[in-house]
Amino acid sequence: MLRVLVVDDSPDTTESLALLLGAWGHEAITAPDAPEALEEASRRNPQAALLDIGLPSMDGYELARRLRRLPGMADALLVALTGLATEGDRQLALEAGFDLHVPKPAEPDELRRLLLCHERARQGAPA
Repeated sequence: MLRVLVVDDSPDTTESLALLLGAWGHEAITAPDAPEALEEASRRNPQAALLDIGLPSMDGYELARRLRRLPGMADALLVALTGLATEGDRQLALEAGFDLHVPKPAEPDELRRLLLCHERARQGAPA
């Protein structure tokens, strides 16, 4: 089981992802914006995060940079889950500290596989 931070300003998206994560046995932590995400991450220490890029007040790139600086977040899996899907967008995400860039709409099986691989790697098992 992973604690997964889901950050998106669309309540439908965060609710859907939280339900999926729960069905897969993970604990979902949701936030509608970057300031709340940073607060939740500081309190709850997630092992993974699914972040939208187009957030109000602070974009997902800056959020990723700030999350990486929090204690315990250096090894967290950060996934840019976004509608910004060009090669340039992918490169910006990687430069900001994301591990992966997944265009919306993401396939649930792909997200499940990514989280499972990260969970296995954290446990020292082969992915």
